[in-house]
Amino acid sequence: MTELPDKTDRKMGLVIDLDTCVGCHACVISCKGWNTENYGAPLSDQSPYGADPSGTFLNRVHSYEVQPQDGLAQLVHFPKSCLHCEDAPCVTVCPTGASYKRREDGIVLVNESDCIGCGLCAWACPYGARELDAAEGVMKKCTLCVDRIYNENLPEEDRLPACVRTCPAGARHFGDLGDPDSAVSQLVAERGGFDLMPEQGTRPVNKYLPPRPKDRIAAAPQALEPVVEKATGFLGWLDRALDRLPGGGD
Repeated sequence: MTELPDKTDRKMGLVIDLDTCVGCHACVISCKGWNTENYGAPLSDQSPYGADPSGTFLNRVHSYEVQPQDGLAQLVHFPKSCLHCEDAPCVTVCPTGASYKRREDGIVLVNESDCIGCGLCAWACPYGARELDAAEGVMKKCTLCVDRIYNENLPEEDRLPACVRTCPAGARHFGDLGDPDSAVSQLVAERGGFDLMPEQGTRPVNKYLPPRPKDRIAAAPQALEPVVEKATGFLGWLDRALDRLPGGGD
């Protein structure tokens, strides 16, 4: 079985703002594209245009309708990928050492040349964050785009996980969660960031920011008063022209 490092120099991870995520799936598509063309074995699809399509994805977005005790129902979009846990059960259960956690930054990776596709890591992960690629027969998972974040051939602004760089709503943040002064750590402290399923004892590095309370509608909105009694100019002409059409005065 694989051993975890006693400690890591950094704790690189994601902070995801559930209040800002709009469920557009841009992060899903960018993750699929980058990881299919670059690191490791491609993320394959099976019968993508058939009656029963399937494929390998490292990041997925689930949407839930939530009914607070006080207030209106809310639609919450919940992105989920590997959380790069400090006590990662997927690592310690691996019989070949293919799954490992890096000491320098805490990122959990899979050495695909040593993976035998036994599925024990997927069974051990309480978050369902690992997937067996049907074409390659190896386990796949989020790498935090390790081939991007340290790539000095990329512009500095692109040295981020593909999902973070792509998110149009700015709902995804990346940084060192082991540094209390980092932007991501301060964001977690200010917004009350939380662990996913802390009762599992895995100590996930990735954090989620809760949705903010929504404004309540105190009463039905009143009808708006007309801006003018009779339109003039082009709008006045258009209004008169429409009135002359059959049924225009209804």
